Amino acid sequence: MENSRPHKVDIHYCTGCRWLLRSAWMAQELLTTFEDEIGELTLHPGSGGIFEVHVNGERIWSRKEMGGFPEITRLKQLVRDRVSPDRSLGHSDRNTSNT
Repeated sequence: MENSRPHKVDIHYCTGCRWLLRSAWMAQELLTTFEDEIGELTLHPGSGGIFEVHVNGERIWSRKEMGGFPEITRLKQLVRDRVSPDRSLGHSDRNTSNT
């Protein structure tokens, strides 16, 4: 049976920094918003202050490189751009920042 939701999201987070709750909340937000597009979302415990989000193997956010955590609206835009580029995110698209 072919998976109708082929996209995979991975969230890598630091256990020492206690970022599990933040990661789980972001995972819930993404799964709720993209319930028809995401077929798999995995949380990966790590160390060293890691917080990264990958879509289909492509890193779309790195806390170290981007200087912090994404706002949830920004993260949804980044995921949307990879899993459903033509989709509107409604109010989340109103205040887009420069990429």
